[in-house]
Amino acid sequence: MADTKLNIKEFLDKDEQKDLLRFLTAGSVDDGKSTLIGRLLFDSKKIYEDQLDALERDSKRMGNAGEHIDYALLLDGLKAEREQGITIDVAYRYFSTNNRKFIIADTPGHEQYTRNMITGGSTANLAIILVDARTGVITQTCRHTYLVSLLGIKHVVLAVNKMDLVDFDKDTFDRIVADYKRFVEPLDIPDITYIPLSALDGDNVVEKSDRTPWYEGTSLLDYLENVPIDLDRNYEDFRYPVQYVLRPNLDFRGFSGKVASGIVRKGDTVMALPSGKTSKVKSIVTYEGELEQAFPPQCITITLEDEIDISRGEMLVHPDNLPIRDRNFEAMLVWMDEEAMDVNKQFYIKQTTHTTRARVDSIRYKVNVNTMEQSSVDHLELNEIGRVVFTTGKELFFDPYRRNKQTGSFILIDPITNNTSAVGMIIDRVDAKDMVTEDALATLNLPEMGIGEEHYEAIRKVCEELGRQGVSVKCITEKR
Repeated sequence: MADTKLNIKEFLDKDEQKDLLRFLTAGSVDDGKSTLIGRLLFDSKKIYEDQLDALERDSKRMGNAGEHIDYALLLDGLKAEREQGITIDVAYRYFSTNNRKFIIADTPGHEQYTRNMITGGSTANLAIILVDARTGVITQTCRHTYLVSLLGIKHVVLAVNKMDLVDFDKDTFDRIVADYKRFVEPLDIPDITYIPLSALDGDNVVEKSDRTPWYEGTSLLDYLENVPIDLDRNYEDFRYPVQYVLRPNLDFRGFSGKVASGIVRKGDTVMALPSGKTSKVKSIVTYEGELEQAFPPQCITITLEDEIDISRGEMLVHPDNLPIRDRNFEAMLVWMDEEAMDVNKQFYIKQTTHTTRARVDSIRYKVNVNTMEQSSVDHLELNEIGRVVFTTGKELFFDPYRRNKQTGSFILIDPITNNTSAVGMIIDRVDAKDMVTEDALATLNLPEMGIGEEHYEAIRKVCEELGRQGVSVKCITEKR
């Protein structure tokens, strides 16, 4: 009995140490995304008997796979999805094998659900883009690949599905791969793998298929289990946005948060932003006890040797490796609100744990996600993507999204409805001289307001102090 208990404990310990791969599936309508994931779950024995019974019953009643079990029904959970045979919302599924844990985001293929795909892909390490072997690379394939590159996903699998319908023809597969390579070249995706498969029959999904003797690569599951993702994180630039000041008693004061990037060790000199004050790390505390070092994505509490005033929204960094500090920057923006963008509205911007006011300075261009063409517009609408310049009320501490996803991403919040209006990926800072509109969030024209000249100096000092606190006010004292 004791031996059994030990084995269970060993099993649980081993299970806890497995790493986690998050991936999304994307493709055109009816390319077989949901069927592929259903087949992955089914063939890796991750479906319970009652689920299997219900699946067999539903397949006969409303399936779209003829005599086969319709694996898509495992994921298309909404009534509208099952009726139309399409995916609308992002469906998340969890499963694990002996080597790894997985979270799958099954994202919709329709253009009108672009925001759903962005949501599903925002945390993904890898993307599986499906194409139908009969139709090859189409507009939707290009759109999804562009969105994947926009999100900074480093690993892409082009899964050429429905190979059974083209008799597993090597030339068809090679032609699709060549077409895709031509399109993807300028998008800067470092790791792309090409796999021929049939989701319905299970060829090259979990096991290598005898029907593709010309294919020398691995099966899809084998690739997912072994793709290296541990180096995808940024371990060079230490960024620690403070989420909470932990003060359980008089003797302890720590700064809690999640390590966004980089490595911090006990005894390291750290600098608090925006104050610029430095101190040394006294201890790194977690629920399980103290650590000698911490790295992403660990949640920790840092205590410092000196008493420094730090609060939520501020950041700890290494003094020799600082983020960009600026109020002006440009970003790729995905508009996610039903209500069109109002460029005159002030939004809340939330970046790491920091929230401040922001406004749109200018829209450089809008990207047509189907053709990659750029066009000039005066606002963005639902699901549209553009390159936008922003001004914020207070300084942000950020890195370009390409270098650091955690500090290079943000959301815009509508101050009236509290909706998430947009998500953004920061490209870089923008010089004040390149801004289209004036930097001030408000303008005071003192002569027009009838204020006497004897008060000008006092009002100017107030404006300067407001500027230091992040509220830029332009003070005009000369008559026009």
